[in-house]
Amino acid sequence: MACRIIEKFPELNITAIKITPHFHETTDGLIVTNEGDGYSIYLETNKESNKDTSRMLKAGAEKVYFAKVWDNILPDAFYRIIEKIPEGTPVLCESPALRNFVNPGVFIIMTSDAMHNKKDINHLQDLPHLLIRLEDLTGITSLPVTFENGKWQIKNQ
Repeated sequence: MACRIIEKFPELNITAIKITPHFHETTDGLIVTNEGDGYSIYLETNKESNKDTSRMLKAGAEKVYFAKVWDNILPDAFYRIIEKIPEGTPVLCESPALRNFVNPGVFIIMTSDAMHNKKDINHLQDLPHLLIRLEDLTGITSLPVTFENGKWQIKNQ
């Protein structure tokens, strides 16, 4: 879904962010921009891997940041990334945990009948502006989001 939104708005020069609590080994193309106790922030430069951040860059994001961060300091790490982004730049962030701290312009939850999510997001189920099933994504020809007046919004149907 993130890549579809990025592809739909190439003229916006979207900055994408992927946040995870998993401190797995980094891959080629990630350049460290910040590190501290409980977090590491990287700039993605590799468009050729199958990682989400690479796919976002390949889809047309101007910049893509990847953050490995413990949930208890997630807001601090997120704002360190936001400080790097010019004001007025559209931001697309993939992070269920961030929703516990930030109220986005548009919050989308992807679900799937076939895939079982490893993350417990039940407490977020009442919060999305859009709830989309992965199985329905290929049939969606027009995305119901827009970026107007400096913020993401649900399109008027």
